[in-house]
Amino acid sequence: MALLSNTVQLMSPAFIAAEGGEFHAPSMWEFFPEGVLFVGTPFEMNRIMIIRVIMTVLLLTLFWLGTRKMRVVPTRGQSLTEMALDFVRVNIAEDLLGKVDGKRFLPLLTAMFFTILAFNITGIIPGFNIGVSAVIGFPLTLAVISYFTFIYAGIKKSPKNFFKNSLFPSGVPKPLYVIVTPIELISTFIIRPVTLTLRLLMNLLVGHLLLVLLFSATHFFLLSAPGFMKLFGLGTLAFGIAFSIFEILVAVLQAYVFTLLTAVYIQLALAEEH
Repeated sequence: MALLSNTVQLMSPAFIAAEGGEFHAPSMWEFFPEGVLFVGTPFEMNRIMIIRVIMTVLLLTLFWLGTRKMRVVPTRGQSLTEMALDFVRVNIAEDLLGKVDGKRFLPLLTAMFFTILAFNITGIIPGFNIGVSAVIGFPLTLAVISYFTFIYAGIKKSPKNFFKNSLFPSGVPKPLYVIVTPIELISTFIIRPVTLTLRLLMNLLVGHLLLVLLFSATHFFLLSAPGFMKLFGLGTLAFGIAFSIFEILVAVLQAYVFTLLTAVYIQLALAEEH
């Protein structure tokens, strides 16, 4: 029971639990914790920012260790690092952009994939227990980077025709441009960054709230509920464990989808008609 209580406390900074026999559901305020470092200064950091710094340092350290002494016959660490890097290079960059353009944009796509993955996976790491991609600043920043990257790629490929061909696609009868052009403007230059942001944000946000709900309900049923209602705690605990495993899949899948869509947008910007 003590272990379960500690788990619930770690799941939420506010410790959503049963107080006086009353169940308290998770809220959005979990994603806006109070500052704990440099409070009152422009560099104030809360729990989520600290986790981001820790994961960034950890990610950089792992790749540094895996690549600092490259050998013809790779060590186990070098092999794992190369497999991870090749996943992005082969399955995203080169598969969509080809070898030449894939190599150009590989550093961005690699950094994007592994940063998102690292920030997503914190949702199931004990002691962190919150996916730090679930605060809009991070997904929005990546969406803006993706947005300007595909525009840059298109302008670089065809400085004079990129916007023209994006807004006035060939093969469309001229009278229909009255309808087609506003649709292309909205879908290409407005909807893309919005959907990239919301897809990553909402998947991580909902996943965290669901896990907190299940584990806090388990705490309530096992420690505060009367009689046979304690049995419901076994069900919520089982669902909590199952959804924790599912969150690992979500963390990987969302990193892959975000990076893949960024590569797709770059590919469309580099299309020959531009």
